[in-house]
Amino acid sequence: MKPSSKFFLFFLSLVISITISNLTFGQKLEELLKQGDDYLDVSFDNQKALDVFQKADKQFPNNWEVNWRLSRVYVYLAERMPESTSAQKDAQLAVYQKAYDYADKAVKLAPEKSITYVRRAIANGRIALFKGVFSVAGVVNSVKADCEKAIDLGNGGNYVQALAHYVLARTNDKVSEKWKPARAILGLGWADMDKAFSEYNIAIKLYPNFRMFYLDYAKALIKEDEYAKAKEMLNKVIASPKRDENDDNQLYEAKNLLEQIKNK
Repeated sequence: MKPSSKFFLFFLSLVISITISNLTFGQKLEELLKQGDDYLDVSFDNQKALDVFQKADKQFPNNWEVNWRLSRVYVYLAERMPESTSAQKDAQLAVYQKAYDYADKAVKLAPEKSITYVRRAIANGRIALFKGVFSVAGVVNSVKADCEKAIDLGNGGNYVQALAHYVLARTNDKVSEKWKPARAILGLGWADMDKAFSEYNIAIKLYPNFRMFYLDYAKALIKEDEYAKAKEMLNKVIASPKRDENDDNQLYEAKNLLEQIKNK
């Protein structure tokens, strides 16, 4: 066999080997991501999801899809941590911070993906609520900026875009609780309840029959004495199927609120 033929065969076998390796890599990562997602979205087992995503992170380091999922599961875990003592609160904040760190890494790895900004906005939003929205104006402004960036990119599908609009709605809603001139001094004068209502409606249009969207929109409407519309949203909470591990609590709260405002 001529040297050139031997070189060609060697080069061909190398290309085939790399191709097979890449296919195996992709399939294996995809399987881990699906397994972790199923634990989160089907069986609602956050700890098992964390175990899977940590395994994926070890096998496939610096992968943006793994990192934003780790951020998501750490937010879920933090939300369910005890917070009665100072030590427990410190531990909870540390987990929220870990969620932020993973989301921030995902943004840096994939700055063109909406979901990375959405997850960073959610982690940052939890930190802001934990510390007090008006004591961390810079964090709140970052939440707004990340939501707007995710919306501007416009990718990830309806659920991702709905989440971006929902978080932006919640941010405007929460910040609007403070007197505008007072918050304007903090750099938060942009918040507006009409903007919150608009963003809630966009989120619902993009991803209907999701209890969390309807419930938080209803609570915002109640604050503005918009009772007829609030009742409509609360009834939609009741009519929507269970799609999230918090949906039982959302349903219970919606029924209680509906009872409280039935004569208004």
